[in-house]
This record gives sequence, structure tokens and C-alpha cells, in this order.
Amino acid sequence: MNVKQRTIKSEVTVSGVGLHTGQPVNMTFKPAPENHGYKFRRIDVPGQPIIDADVDNVTDTSRGTTISQNGASVSTVEHVLASLVGLEVDNVLIELDGPETPIMDGSSIMFLDALEHVGFKDQEADREYYTIPYNIHYTEPDRKVEMVAMPLDDYRFTCMIDYNSPVLGSQHAAITTLSEFKKEIASCRTFCFLHELEMLLEHNLIKGGDLNNAIVVVDKEVNRDELRHLAKIFNRDDIDVAKEGILNNIELRHQNEPARHKLLDMIGDLALVGVPLKGHIMAARPGHAANVAFAKKIKAQIKKERNKKHVHVYDPNAKPVYDTVQVMNILPHRQPMLMIDKILELSKTHVVGVKNVTMNEPYFVGHFPGSPVMPGVLQIEAMAQTGGILVLNTVPDPENYLTYLLKIEGARFKDKVLPGDTLIFRCDLLAPIRRGLAQMKGIGMVGDRIVVEAELMALISKIESKEE
Repeated sequence: MNVKQRTIKSEVTVSGVGLHTGQPVNMTFKPAPENHGYKFRRIDVPGQPIIDADVDNVTDTSRGTTISQNGASVSTVEHVLASLVGLEVDNVLIELDGPETPIMDGSSIMFLDALEHVGFKDQEADREYYTIPYNIHYTEPDRKVEMVAMPLDDYRFTCMIDYNSPVLGSQHAAITTLSEFKKEIASCRTFCFLHELEMLLEHNLIKGGDLNNAIVVVDKEVNRDELRHLAKIFNRDDIDVAKEGILNNIELRHQNEPARHKLLDMIGDLALVGVPLKGHIMAARPGHAANVAFAKKIKAQIKKERNKKHVHVYDPNAKPVYDTVQVMNILPHRQPMLMIDKILELSKTHVVGVKNVTMNEPYFVGHFPGSPVMPGVLQIEAMAQTGGILVLNTVPDPENYLTYLLKIEGARFKDKVLPGDTLIFRCDLLAPIRRGLAQMKGIGMVGDRIVVEAELMALISKIESKEE
């Protein structure tokens, strides 16, 4: 039985301060539609820009993971994302009125508790996992970082940290399935070494820091004056070094809490891949930069495999969904601007169309007549017409509507299209059509080669009747 996507039943707000900015911030989790994924919205910025939780949007990993898009950014997203992954929530819009998520107690548990309080709602669409097909490796030899994702029909994590610290030592943490996240990982807090804390304080980099939201590992000799100085900074009567080699401001929730928190960070950072994963992730000495690089490698593999899945074996004997005459009954285009010969597949979310490129095309007369090549702009036009069939299929009387191309993004032309080629286009909706606006991802293939790809935005508009 297929697992359904899910969101939360109602919105819920958590409030706190950003660890590095020290700014108060209110963060509201809101239900989101199917296939929405995780998105942040900066409601304090003009236009309220949205930032997709996507590894390609990562702009900084120096003191947490920062993502940026549309002129705005959100910092320290990993603890929030880990809570969503740990609860297996697929679709959420996260609104906040500041540049950084609240640090809370330095873990994910308060986010998790808030989400569980409002509860969850199953949706109609199936959850689409990416199952690791074979071992995917990532290494940084200079930092002795090693990561591997291995095939497994579950989501399992094993993490090892080693900072060459006599206090912290080498630590391991693991979960065998995501259902263990709440009990074993969610409450584990971030940590830092005393020398790092002093450097951050010196450079005014942890304005929202509090000894309640971090484990401080004492990795050097400290005298009473230094401890009194720290106590004064953090408004404490007294601070000392506990027997575990940490400041005695807090008690460890687990003997290996630092390793467990690194595992938490890894779960949050790998959420930026953009799809739920199935596999066994093993990591030695992970950090945000390595996590993000590893996530990019996994995402690249997913993209490569999805492109292969889009290869359509063209059977000229198969009956099309629409032949040329039927296409002309839907699209207003006519020769020489009708660029699609037939439609092979059509659903609510995708369409596959065919363009047979012949030497008789009128543009070959003037476009490199000695070495005829189909112009890239006409490939995009053919792709847009294919997508137009998909969009017009959503209305009962498509002959009374037009589609207008509003935006083209990420257009790439990867190979030449020549006379004699059969060009097959596939367009997939990236989000549900709203207010007549459709966003699509299109690819064009000749055989098993991707020759063109782009993201398109189109507007469907009813033809205004003309009175006599």
C-alpha cells in the first residue's frame, strides 16, 4: 500500500531568538498542498519572498545552514527541517519575521512538540521516495570526512564524530528508522568548544547565544577569572566545569549527545535534497559544508535517473491521444507555427508530445541552409505548445481559451536537433494551476539524449467574445 503525503492540520507558531542575530523571531508552520515540499516565507521583507528548502539555494554553511532565494535568506534551517523529516511531514509553509529561525533550546524538540500538538493530515497524493540505488560516496580527505549512502528500504543513520579532543573523544550515534527520531535524536542540543565560544563572543557572532541552548565542551585549562567572566556575560551567578568536561550550565541528555546532535544536523541538511529518502546514511566527521555537498551529489543522481525515466520509446503504430487534427482543435496555432504533430500521453500533471523534424520545415531555408539545425527558440515554442495541451486540458472548452507564455527559466540546449529527428517533449506541472497560472518543467529528447530543457510559466486566459 502506497504511503500518502501529509501536512499539518492547522498552523502553529513558535517564538524565540536567532542564535547568531539575537533578534526575536516568530515562526509559523502552516499547512501546505500536495507536492509543495518545505518552503520558507520572510513576511518581514517587502513582497514576502519565498525561499525553497533546496540544496541549490544554500549560500552559507559556516555557522549553520543558510538558504537564499528571491533576494531573501533564512539561516539555521537544519533543526527545523530535521523536525519535519523526523515526523515524516511532507508539505509545510514556514513563515517567519526575521532572518534566522529561533534557536530554542538548541535542538529540534520544541519544533517537534509544536507540530505534534496540532496534529497531521493525510493528503491524496502518494509520497514519492528516492531509494538509494547503489553506494553513493562523498569524501574530504583533508578533513577526514567520509560519507556514504547505501541501499535500504528504510531511512537509517549512523554517525561518528572525532575532534581529537581528550574531553569529547570519539563518539557514535545511530538510529535504525525514522520512528526513533523523537526519542533518540530530537532533544539533542548543539555544542561547541570553549575556545570557539570565546572567539564567537569576541566577534559578537552569537548575539542570541545562551548557556541554555548549547553544550560547551571545555577543551583547555580555565581559571576562575575566565569562568566568572563567562558567568557575567550570560547573566549567571556561577559557572564551573562538570566532571564530563563540559560547563555545568546543563546536564547531558545522553552521554553521546554531541554525536546525536550531529546526526540531527545531517537529517536536516539532507532534507534539502527535496524528496524523502530511503537508504542507510553513514558519516564520519560530518559538518554542514560536507552535508550540503553530499546532498548535492544525491540530488544530482536523482536528477540523472529522472531524466532517464523520461525517455519515451516512440511507437509509430500506437494510437495517439490526439492526432494532428485533434491538436488543431485545441491549439489555435496553424502552419508554419504549429509545432506539434501528436500527443502520446496526457494526465492531470504531465503530457508527452511529438514533433517530427523534416527537411521541409520552412525555417531550414534560412537557418544554416548548408548545415540545417532546428532553432533553439522553436524548440522552446514546441515545448510550450506541448505544455499548452496540458494546461488547456484543465478546462471543459479549450477552444475558447488561449495560453500565453510568461516566463522561461533555466533553458539549456544540450545537443543539435537535425532534419530526420523525432523530437519528444515531456512537460510536468511543478505545482497545481492557480488563477490560470501554470508552472511546468519541460524536457525535449531525441532518442535517449536530452536536447533541450526549461522551466516555463504560462497563463491560461479565456478569449474575450467580440460583439458584432
